[in-house]
Amino acid sequence: MAVPKRRHSHTRGKKRRTHWKLRAPGLTNCGHCGAPRLPHRICASCGFYKGEEIVPPREA
Repeated sequence: MAVPKRRHSHTRGKKRRTHWKLRAPGLTNCGHCGAPRLPHRICASCGFYKGEEIVPPREA
């Protein structure tokens, strides 16, 4: 089994981890009510997707 002969430096480990970042989700506005929603998903507030009512809105 292969074993490293020398240890990696702290800088080399940090370079490997440069892409471990959190990103904010890409939100779009609903075309019907204007509420923010995730793309390609039904709007949680009005229940519309691509101009059609998919889910009837809940009554509060």
